[in-house]
Amino acid sequence: MITLLDYGAGNVRSVANAIEKLGGKIKFVTRPSDILDAQKLLFPGVGNYENMIKILHEKDYIHPLREYLKADKPFFGICLGMQALFEGSEEDLSGNESLGIFKGSVKQFRTKLAVPHIGWNGVNLRKDSPVFKGVAHDTKFYFVHSYHIVPANESVVLTTTTYDYEFVSSVQKGNIIGTQFHPEKSGNSGIKLLKNFIYQKDLKSRKKVNIKGTGFSKRIIACLDVRANDNGDLVVTKGDQYDVRQKGNVRNLGKPVELAGRYYKEGADEITFLNITGFRDFPLKDMPMIDVLEKTSRNVFVPLTIGGGIRDYTDNKGKSYTALEVAARYFRSGADKISIGSDAVYIAEEYIKTGKKSGKSSIEQISRIYGNQAVVISIDPKRVYVHSPCDAKKHHVIKTDFPGPDNEAYCWYQCTVQGGRITRDIDAVALAKACQDLGAGEILLNCIDKDGTNSGFDLELILAVKNAVLIPVIASSGAGCEDHFVEVFEKTNADAALAAGIFHRKEVPIQRVKDYLAKNKIEVR
Repeated sequence: MITLLDYGAGNVRSVANAIEKLGGKIKFVTRPSDILDAQKLLFPGVGNYENMIKILHEKDYIHPLREYLKADKPFFGICLGMQALFEGSEEDLSGNESLGIFKGSVKQFRTKLAVPHIGWNGVNLRKDSPVFKGVAHDTKFYFVHSYHIVPANESVVLTTTTYDYEFVSSVQKGNIIGTQFHPEKSGNSGIKLLKNFIYQKDLKSRKKVNIKGTGFSKRIIACLDVRANDNGDLVVTKGDQYDVRQKGNVRNLGKPVELAGRYYKEGADEITFLNITGFRDFPLKDMPMIDVLEKTSRNVFVPLTIGGGIRDYTDNKGKSYTALEVAARYFRSGADKISIGSDAVYIAEEYIKTGKKSGKSSIEQISRIYGNQAVVISIDPKRVYVHSPCDAKKHHVIKTDFPGPDNEAYCWYQCTVQGGRITRDIDAVALAKACQDLGAGEILLNCIDKDGTNSGFDLELILAVKNAVLIPVIASSGAGCEDHFVEVFEKTNADAALAAGIFHRKEVPIQRVKDYLAKNKIEVR
C-alpha cells in the first residue's frame, strides 16, 4: 500500500498509473491523519514552490509530515516533494515555513544555458542505494525545473547531475528519499526506481560510490495533430502548410492513443498532442481529448503535452471558465505541460501595447500555480519578405540566404492565429520574448512555410528566436531526414526537435534519428 500525497497541483495521474502498473495499491491523502498512518508515503510535487507550501499549511499537512519524516518512515519526494524537505526556496517570497527536515535551501539556476532545465540528463551516483538496484549507471532521467537544492550537509547527497555546473539531483537519509527528476516520466528506468521503493523492505543507502553518469540530451519529440474526421472519429492527421485534407477528406494517419504508445516504445523523449480544432470547441466539453490523455498516461511514461483551446471561455449559457480551470483539467487527465497558441498572441499584443502584466492572462495564471515549466507557447509564423529592414521597422528583420519571389534579401516572421488562417501584426521574436516575460517556460517554434515540405527546419527562424530568449526552444516543421535533425542541433543549438509526418508514415523512425545523432556526436537518450 502506497499513500500518495496529492495536494491538488499538476499531473499526479502518471505517478498513480505507474504504481498501479507495478501492482501497488494506492491510498490518497484526504486528511492529516492519513499521513501518519502511511506505510510508505509518496509525495510528487509539481509546479510552484510557494503555492505548494501554502497549500500544505492550509490543509494542516506540515506537522504530520514532520512527524512522519522524523520517525524515518519510508518516504519518496519527487521534484517539489523533495525540495519541501529543506528549509526554504528562492521561489517562495511568502515566508511560509517549510518542512526543514534537511539543512539547506532551494536556489534558482544561474547559468547561460536554457532555464527551465527541461530534458533527459544522467546522474552521478554518490552512494549505493537500494532504490537504484538494477538501474543502469548510464541511465538518463527526465528533469523539468528552474530551481535546485543546495544541501548544507553533503552526507544526504545521493546523486548529482551536470547542467553547465554540477547540482544535487537526489538525496537520501535513512528511509527518506527525494529526486529532482521525475521517475514516473523517465521510462523503464524510472519505473524500476519506483518499483524498488515499493517492494524493497530496506531502503537505507550503504557504501559510498562515485559513478559518473551521462550528459544532457537533445530531445526528439513526436507530435500528434488530433481532430475529428468527417465521420466524427478522432484521428491523428497531418497538414501540408496546415491543410489537413487530401482529396477532400481529412488525412487519417492513425488513432492517437495507439500512435502515442508506439512512439513511447520507439524511444520518443516526449509526446505532444495538438487538438487542432480546440479553438472551435470548448475543451471541458471536448471529452475525447480528455479520454486520450487518460488512456495514454496509463502506459506511456514520458512527458505529455496538450495544446488547443486553453483560454478563458464563456459558454452559451453564460457560464465562464478560466484558462486555469481548463489547464487544470488537462493536468489531472495526464498532461505534464500545456501548449498555448492563438491566445498567447493576443496576450503578448496587449502586454507589448501597455508594457504591463495584468496577472490575469492564461500564461501568468498557469505559470504562477503550476510553474513556468508547465507552459509551452506554440508559435505559428510565416515569412514576410521585404527589400530593406526599413520596410518593417516595427519587426525583427533578418537578412536571409533564401531571397523572396521579387529577390527580396530580408524577411520577418509574421505570427498567425486560428491554425494559420489569420495573420497578426507581431513577429515571432517579439512574441517569444513577451511570453517569456509573462512566465512561459518553453517555445514550440513552428513554421507555416516549412510545414509538410520535408525540406528541413527553418534554421534562420530558429536561430533568431533561440538567440532572443533564455527558455528552451523546440524546433518544428520541415523535418524530412536524419540530416535535418543534426543540422538544426549543430547550427541553432535548439533544445529539442519535433516531427510528425515522417514518424507517422514510418519514413524516418525515431530510433534511426537518434542513432544518427549519436553517430554525429550529439548526445541523445
